[in-house]
Amino acid sequence: MEVTEKGQLLDKARNLGVKFIRLQFTDILGVMKNVAITIEQLDKALDGELMFDGSSIHGFARIEESDMYLRPDLKSFAMFPWRPREGGVARLICDVYNPDGSPFAGDPRYVLKKVLAEAAEMGYSMQVGPELEFFMFQIDQDGNPTLDTHDDAGYFDLAPVDLGENARRSMVLTLEEMGFEIEASHHEVAPGQHEIDFKYSDALDVADKIMTFKMVVRSTAQRHGLHATFMPKPVFGINGSGMHMNQSLFKDGRNAFYDPSTPDQLSDVAKYYIGGLMKHARSMAAVTNPTVNSYKRLVPGYEAPVYVAWSGRNRSPLIRIPAKRGNSTRIELRNPDPACNPYLAIAVALKAGLDGIKNKIQPPPPTDMNIYHMTAEQRDEMNISSLPASLLEALDELSKNNVIKSVLEPHVYEKFIEAKRHEWDSYRVQVHPWEVSEYLTKF
Repeated sequence: MEVTEKGQLLDKARNLGVKFIRLQFTDILGVMKNVAITIEQLDKALDGELMFDGSSIHGFARIEESDMYLRPDLKSFAMFPWRPREGGVARLICDVYNPDGSPFAGDPRYVLKKVLAEAAEMGYSMQVGPELEFFMFQIDQDGNPTLDTHDDAGYFDLAPVDLGENARRSMVLTLEEMGFEIEASHHEVAPGQHEIDFKYSDALDVADKIMTFKMVVRSTAQRHGLHATFMPKPVFGINGSGMHMNQSLFKDGRNAFYDPSTPDQLSDVAKYYIGGLMKHARSMAAVTNPTVNSYKRLVPGYEAPVYVAWSGRNRSPLIRIPAKRGNSTRIELRNPDPACNPYLAIAVALKAGLDGIKNKIQPPPPTDMNIYHMTAEQRDEMNISSLPASLLEALDELSKNNVIKSVLEPHVYEKFIEAKRHEWDSYRVQVHPWEVSEYLTKF
C-alpha cells in the first residue's frame, strides 16, 4: 500500500528495520544520483530540509548558486530487496528545489510534470508502457566488462542455451518486490540480449520506474557475475537495444485514442497525436536517442525504426498501432532507446502529441508496406523522411524546433545541447579502430 503521509512513512521505515535511505534524483543526462542518509535524518529529509551541492551535478547549478534541496515523493518509498534486512536500505525518489522553495528548472522530473499539467488542462492524463531491451556480457578476471556474450541464444530461447535466464529471473523477482507488475520476460533476438516488460502506468510513475529498472537490472547482473548495459548498440552486426514507448491519453476515465465508429477504431485525437509525433520526430530524436552510439542502432537492416511513417500492420515504420482496442488502444513510438532520460523523452513525446491535438495535425495515410524493402525513389514518392543519421544532425534539428525546445525551457535545453555537442566533438576527433583497419596500410 502506498504511503502518502509523513508519519505513516516514518512508522513503516522503522517497522521494516530501515537504517539507511537513498534519496534519489536524476540529472539532465539521465544518470541516477543519490544522497544516502540514516533513519535518524529521515524526519528532516521528509520536511524538505536536506540540502546538497548542485554545482557537483552535471547541468544543475553554477558554483555561486549551488545550494539545492531534495523533497522526497512519499509514494516512491521502496526497500532494496537485495540488501540485508537488518540495517536495511530503502529509497525515496526526490524532486529538486531551489532555496527559495521554487522547483528547480533543471530537474527532469519537473520538466515532465509541467507537460503533464499542460495535458491535464486539456482534460487528458497520459499512460505509458515501455519495453526496455538490454545486453548482458561476461566480465574479465579483473571484473571489467567485455563484449563476450554469456550465451548464443535467440528470440524466446530457453536454458540451457540462455545462460542469462537465472539472472533475468532474479531481476523479475526483485522488481516485483519493489512494486513492479511484470508482464513478460524473455531473451531477445541478439545473443546476450534480453527484454523485461512491466505494466503501463501514469507517465511520471513509469519514468520513475524506468530509472529504478535500470538500477535493478545492472546491480542484479553484477551479483550474477555479468555486466548489464543499456548502451543502444554495443556490438556491430547484430540488433541494438530499444525502448519502445507505448503511450495513450485518457479523458474522463476513457481511452481518448479509441473510437469504435471509425474503420480502424482510432479517434481523431489519436490521429492528431500521431500527426504531432511525426511532425516533431526528427527534432525529438536528440532527446529520445541522445548518444553518439544511438545512431549506430538507427540504421536499416536491424529492425530499428529509421523512417518517419506509421502503420497498424508492420513494424518497419517509426510508429506502430498495436492491434488491441478499447482501453488498450495505444500508439507505439519505436525509436527511443534505453540510454535516454525517461523524464525528458516522455515529456517531448507528450508535447509533440499535444501539439498535434491542438493544431489538428493530420498524419499522412498509414504505410502498410515494408519500408525496409522500398527504394529511395519509392520513399520519396510517398514523402517518407528518415530520422537523423547522427547525433550532430539530431542536435541541429532540435535547435530549430521551438515546440520541443519549449518543453525543456532554457536551462535544460542549453545544458543538454552543451553536453551533447561536447560529446559529439569528443567523438569526432578520436581515431577509431575502423579507421586504422581501413586506412593504415592503404595509404
